[in-house]
Amino acid sequence: MADFVTAAALIFCVAATATHLVSVALALSRVMSSRTRPRGLSVEPVSIVRPVCGLDHFDEMTLRSTFELADGTYEVIFCAAREDDPAVPFVRKLIAKYPHIDAMLLIGDDRPTSNPKLNNIVKGWAAARYPWIVLADNNVLMPENYLGDLFRSFEPGVGLVCSPPVGSHPIGFWAGLECAFLNTYQARWQSAADTIGLGFAQGKSMLWRRDILDEAGGVEALGAEIAEDAAATKIVRAHGLRVRLVDRPFKQPLGPRSVKQVWARQVRWARLRRVTFPVFYAPEILSGSMLPIASGFAAASSIGLDPLTVLAGLIAVWYGAEALLASVAGWHLKWQSPIAWMLRDALLPLLWVEGWAGDTFVWRGNDMSVAKADAANSSRELAVTSKSM
Repeated sequence: MADFVTAAALIFCVAATATHLVSVALALSRVMSSRTRPRGLSVEPVSIVRPVCGLDHFDEMTLRSTFELADGTYEVIFCAAREDDPAVPFVRKLIAKYPHIDAMLLIGDDRPTSNPKLNNIVKGWAAARYPWIVLADNNVLMPENYLGDLFRSFEPGVGLVCSPPVGSHPIGFWAGLECAFLNTYQARWQSAADTIGLGFAQGKSMLWRRDILDEAGGVEALGAEIAEDAAATKIVRAHGLRVRLVDRPFKQPLGPRSVKQVWARQVRWARLRRVTFPVFYAPEILSGSMLPIASGFAAASSIGLDPLTVLAGLIAVWYGAEALLASVAGWHLKWQSPIAWMLRDALLPLLWVEGWAGDTFVWRGNDMSVAKADAANSSRELAVTSKSM
């Protein structure tokens, strides 16, 4: 029995470590290929719809970047639910500062869905003039070639191009921990999955061909799921098309973060993933370094190796690979980063349990629940099963 346990521990350690290294290699290949892919490709006229709600730490930087894009013809449509939103006067100042950019601010509180963000952008989608539309959150920092990068990934057979957020400009250790979650963990896995053809939508930046979403029912159709990116993925796949990610994900400046804010965001995303794609969420318990490293450490003496040497070697391999990816990609990397990565991995099993354990979360002051989405998904599955019987 002891030999079986040792063998299982070694196999798991080797398999998990190899998978980690492959995911890093795939993400690295995407980042590095972006340097050789041709630029200056045709960028279609596009409408950029940006919802605003309150003011974040780096809004001046992120919202101003919308007016400083170098590629193509575009219009900018900001959307706010209320006239008294703190972002409204700030957006109006930006519009006045860049009169050469076709920009407007729409205010209205229509509620066709249970998703406050979607409700905010419905009016922007309706007002958009162009057949290509970008939906971009207010905290996305747009580089000059933002539109070119999106269109470059819109290849034949693609129905939607997105970008996961990459944390930048962290202030304090807890913001660095959020970078550890966003960058060399989540963005790495998403880029790796996209490289092998398993791309999933991310709601931070979405480049839509308007007719695809309109055929499904418009922006309101994204409210069919508790997470609009999950709904977007399913809509695109229903058209026989693929979701793709940009080669170099766009940055989200973080500023200061508390541990409570970081944990609440990760729990919210975990519960959304659990409800919308449970088959992919279930194995996340195996994705961090703690279980593989512990398995290798426990089995080392049984095969004649020094446990401490094995422990040090596994730590160096796992986090050295992450450091290489962060360095090449230009993502946040400081001397504290390995500490944040190890803390993140220690928290992943607890986060996975939290994803299963509850249904509620708070998003920008709105109390929301994944329970309704879970029930709706079950009803849809039951309906499909009934039709097939």
